[in-house]
Amino acid sequence: MRKALRIGIAIICMVSLVVGYYAYLSRRNAAVEVEDDAELSEVQAIISKNFSKDYPATPRSVVKWYNRIITAYYDEEYSQGELEKMADQARMLMDDELLQYNPRDTYLVQLSMEIDDYHNRSRTIVSSTVSNSNEVQYKKVNGYDCAFLSTYYFIREGSSYDRTYEDFCLRKDSNGNWKILTWRLSTEDEIDGY
Repeated sequence: MRKALRIGIAIICMVSLVVGYYAYLSRRNAAVEVEDDAELSEVQAIISKNFSKDYPATPRSVVKWYNRIITAYYDEEYSQGELEKMADQARMLMDDELLQYNPRDTYLVQLSMEIDDYHNRSRTIVSSTVSNSNEVQYKKVNGYDCAFLSTYYFIREGSSYDRTYEDFCLRKDSNGNWKILTWRLSTEDEIDGY
């Protein structure tokens, strides 16, 4: 009888362990699913980026963030309030001189018109590529540290595809942050000559 009691207790303990382990795994998987659901959309990721505390360190990373923002302008779903917050984030990457020439209200009006034009033409940015680190040119211009780099955008309009090339000039501000001073459309041939 004692042997049967020991075996019964051992079986109950083993069953309890198996059930307990199953319950643990079930709760853990449920927690992982909740975390997956809590992932931010691209718009939310852009809006929640704190450039005041975590500003991009290199000219390339500044332009990459700018490209993420403009890609979201044309490809993502968002409210007017979210658009304004994304525009404010883009403006955080811009040099004070550029901001003086583009007041916020004017910038938002022009941006909305450009986004409407993209949507009317069924135009989207499929991808963007920024110059490699070794292709960024650093120069002193009028006493300021400047960086010059290129990017191209692979754009779909309807069922056709095209590339658009842009050259960026960034200037280091008094805090040591690289800010977009200007950019211009260019051709593939001009990229190496900026």
